[in-house]
Amino acid sequence: MDRISRRSIHSPVAWLCLLIPLVLGLSADLFTKHLAADRLLEYRQDLPDGSVMLESETYEFIPGMLHFTYHENRGAVFGIGQGARTLFLIVSVLAIGLLVYLFSQSRRQYAYQILLGMLAAGVLGNLYDRAVYGYVRDMIHAFPDAGIFPWIFNIADSLLCTGVAGMFLHSLLHRDGSSKPVVVEETAS
Repeated sequence: MDRISRRSIHSPVAWLCLLIPLVLGLSADLFTKHLAADRLLEYRQDLPDGSVMLESETYEFIPGMLHFTYHENRGAVFGIGQGARTLFLIVSVLAIGLLVYLFSQSRRQYAYQILLGMLAAGVLGNLYDRAVYGYVRDMIHAFPDAGIFPWIFNIADSLLCTGVAGMFLHSLLHRDGSSKPVVVEETAS
């Protein structure tokens, strides 16, 4: 089989592995962000100094473990880089370019393509928010009473973190670049 026919851009299965998590993840992210803004946000006022005053209802889905509350993040993960919207837009566009390149080189690594779809959904979900609103809408607060994880996040953030962890594990299992796990054989000396 020649090199071109083995490329993922010519494989319907590879496209499905990429597009199914991308479409499902992006749809779930944008839908839940809309719901959070519509149902949890009670009051929002832009102040003259550029800051925003928010009041949000908190919905205790699992008391003490999983709450939903509306929050606007003008930074990156964990609130880092507040106000650097243009930088985050540029980085997001570059990340999409990298994901397209990785997909084109992924051949028949279907689990890898699913991870790429998850990452693309996460990047596109937060890119949409930054481009349209100027901030990312967050709503998920895990373990709020325990103080274990104080940050509020969204589905896009979950897809990004899961995708990055999956890519790390994939790289450990596929160090030689093939689609088969690396097997280390011991030799007697």
